Amino acid sequence: MMQGLFLTFEGGEGVGKSTQAKMLASALQIQGRKVVLTREPGGTEGAEAIRNLLLDTRGQGWNARAEALLFAAARSDHVERLIRPALARGCVVICDRYIDSTRAYQGGGGGLNDAELLTLHAIGTDGLLPDRTVLIEAAPELTATRLAARDGEATDRIGGRDAAYHARVAAAFAGLADAEPGRFLRIDGQGTPDEIHARILAALAPDLSRIT
Repeated sequence: MMQGLFLTFEGGEGVGKSTQAKMLASALQIQGRKVVLTREPGGTEGAEAIRNLLLDTRGQGWNARAEALLFAAARSDHVERLIRPALARGCVVICDRYIDSTRAYQGGGGGLNDAELLTLHAIGTDGLLPDRTVLIEAAPELTATRLAARDGEATDRIGGRDAAYHARVAAAFAGLADAEPGRFLRIDGQGTPDEIHARILAALAPDLSRIT
């Protein structure tokens, strides 16, 4: 059975990860590689429905535990129906957010226990982890400027939380990368999209060279 490469993009609000995930997918497709670009929460019909429940700003919203359970349910469907089949076909799967966002947002930001979140992940996905996780990091002043230009006054429920929450999220991402340097590729998010893209390609070159 062919085995592809599973790459995830992580980072706080406004670091540019969605842009960079799309740029990488396009670059690899131009090289003739089989690429699947997806996102979380989402990627399948059921997971997209859960995404709407999670991010809709109407109503009272969800507590951190309920959020974690909803993310886990969406991820389970996503992995079973899209990610694992694509990897089995030998594709490069590029996912905009994955389990590390749950660990940073509901864990670091919401105060949930990391071990419990990983147990939930193991139940939902049989413990599927990325081959590499691209963590884009940028200063809060820069991300605030980007978000204002991108969203104006409109934001989703999680993105609209206060600065203290997002500072905890950023610290959690940094802690995860410190703990797993073999999986995480830490990328400086300062500069133009093309400059950041070049850094990502250079960091991923050893992994991409090992697959057709």
